[in-house]
Amino acid sequence: MVLAAAPTFAQAPAAAPAAPPAAQAASAAEPAFPAGAKYAFVNIQRIAAESQQGKALALRVQALNQQKVTELNQKNTALQASQQKLDSGASVLSDTARAQLAKDIDRQQTEIQRFTDDAQKEVEELQNELQQEFQQKLGPVVQQVAQEKKLEILFSALDAGIIWADAGLDLTSEVIRRFDVAAPAPAGAAAAPVPRPAAPALGLGAPAPRPAAPAPATGARRPAAPAPAPAPKK
Repeated sequence: MVLAAAPTFAQAPAAAPAAPPAAQAASAAEPAFPAGAKYAFVNIQRIAAESQQGKALALRVQALNQQKVTELNQKNTALQASQQKLDSGASVLSDTARAQLAKDIDRQQTEIQRFTDDAQKEVEELQNELQQEFQQKLGPVVQQVAQEKKLEILFSALDAGIIWADAGLDLTSEVIRRFDVAAPAPAGAAAAPVPRPAAPALGLGAPAPRPAAPAPATGARRPAAPAPAPAPKK
């Protein structure tokens, strides 16, 4: 079974606390599935955002992203220190010392650009790997629900272009409950939320801007502020 609308796991928030009794009662009052209905739909992105597995996988991407943000900020701090040294010593450094320092700045800028590209690729590869893992685990659950309901077609709400449908045809909540039972999150997966990156959260699945390389070091130009964190694209 191939599920369309591949889920995205990017900068997801920490797992939400258990719903209060009132919320659980509201969930229990979901519209009934229409008798004899042969079509239904699910929201894959909502399953990724609300299921235990989806939250656990999102935390793995978030942790790697935060690690890369920290390393990138350290490299930018070192670059700023070198540039400030060049600026402040312009009148006292020898020509040889200035040339060597400018060479070091060029090297640091090249390393930052290379690190940025590699980090972006690493986060994207992890995201793609987790998307496949998520779909492999979710597929049998979706198939079981569809067979029990004797459906002919089960749509992905984000791909089907649905304008209106009976609310009872939405099987997302039921799939999430079944999925949490069939594939609970690993123990401790959501025990402690990973700190959010310094860059502003862009929302689930939204691509983040790639960190720009600092301007080439010529003369006494000051470096740009630390670039934003690399994050997986949609």
